[in-house]
Amino acid sequence: MKAFLDNLLLDCKLDEDNSDPLLIARNLPDDAMLICALFAYGNVTAMIKFLRSLNFELLNASDSEIRENLKNHYYRFQSPNDVIYVFCAFAKMRRENIIFEEIFTQNYKKDGFLFALSEFIALLRKYIKSDSQGINFLFSKPFDHKNISGVSALKRYFMYLRWQIRAGFPDLGRWREISPADLIIPLDTHTFHQAKKLGLLTRNTADLKAALELTAKLREFDADDPIKYDFALYRLGQNAPKRSLK
Repeated sequence: MKAFLDNLLLDCKLDEDNSDPLLIARNLPDDAMLICALFAYGNVTAMIKFLRSLNFELLNASDSEIRENLKNHYYRFQSPNDVIYVFCAFAKMRRENIIFEEIFTQNYKKDGFLFALSEFIALLRKYIKSDSQGINFLFSKPFDHKNISGVSALKRYFMYLRWQIRAGFPDLGRWREISPADLIIPLDTHTFHQAKKLGLLTRNTADLKAALELTAKLREFDADDPIKYDFALYRLGQNAPKRSLK
């Protein structure tokens, strides 16, 4: 199985023919990159189109400028008001010099990766002055890192953290004080079903427990960098109708 996954990695590409939100996010600051990750759900073509429509320079603008420029922007579960709330909140964090890497790393060193993520979500929700369905879907809620029953897979956060922490293709390795060995796989529908088919995952629900189970299995293949296989599993799932698992 390790050889199969390693061979899959050799075929992975990041280009216009293999659409991925990282194509948009990779040259952006950390805060704008997180916005890309949070909106990275649904049909990939529609998602990329939406991300390309966003002007991330608005994170330096006033709330009134943000409202005027984004009044017609919406994406699936997020209304124009939701998109405006996101940009206003992130603009305020930028004005207050909130550094995501510093916040996450401090809490990671205090009590581990899941604790750091829960505290990170709590920070974001502090600035998001909305409890709409679209905002709740986009950001999730803080959780008890010692009791994760019923917690979703938190795929988009783990994808963002993969981008930031891993230094190998296709990721950026910007955050240097967090070990890639502690990353958790961003478990989406493609990855979940392929992991089940390959016998890498036994859990029947694509939740945080399933993400941890699959991550533990991948650590058997590479203890220092288990999540390098995420991109391969995702691409395998994307191309499932075209490609045999044999």
